[in-house]
Amino acid sequence: MTERQYLVDDITVRDTWRMFHIMAEFVEGFDVLPEVHPAVSIFGSARAMPQSQAYKMTLKTARLLVENGFNVISGGGPGVMEAANKGAADAGGKSVGLHIQLPNEQQANPYSNVRLNFKYFFIRKVMFVKYAVAYIIMPGGFGTLDELFESLTLIQTQRIRSFPVVMIDSKFWGGLVDWIRDTMIKAKTISPSDLDIFRVVDTPEEAVGIIKRRVIV
Repeated sequence: MTERQYLVDDITVRDTWRMFHIMAEFVEGFDVLPEVHPAVSIFGSARAMPQSQAYKMTLKTARLLVENGFNVISGGGPGVMEAANKGAADAGGKSVGLHIQLPNEQQANPYSNVRLNFKYFFIRKVMFVKYAVAYIIMPGGFGTLDELFESLTLIQTQRIRSFPVVMIDSKFWGGLVDWIRDTMIKAKTISPSDLDIFRVVDTPEEAVGIIKRRVIV
């Protein structure tokens, strides 16, 4: 093949000029996002439909967060991200959408009143962590798992301060938590105390309650 298929292959092309784009995305995020403090990042499936339980619970969670003094950050796309932005905007809070350019699924939703656009996943992930006082993880796919385990790793290794990481829907997350407990802990690849880094709950009220108890606004 003479043509490169993947974006990661193109990283070697004109690297010097690419660095300016990377710097610009960092600068824009650093300029805008301090204004949304205190904010909670919400993650979940882009495929969640408005009639789904995940969408409805996210909508309620975002509203409760704003009513309790928090703003909301999402990935700015459809599904759970849309519900997070809509709930926050409807409640009168700052509704942040960190939109990523993707070929599929990632059309920006219309409910963010603060929006940043990113080309690079790694810069967007820095913004999610740097400007959040807590994470809420709704049911989702690979991207959601990526954000979940990134946060757990950073807290476990003390690269960031420990903040609440709350997973909503024990039915969805139960199998993963069981595997972590029954396989990873038994294999001693993590410590039993690492289970304390996150909490699993079933309602928006429980999730927001945990955040309120641990984060002083």
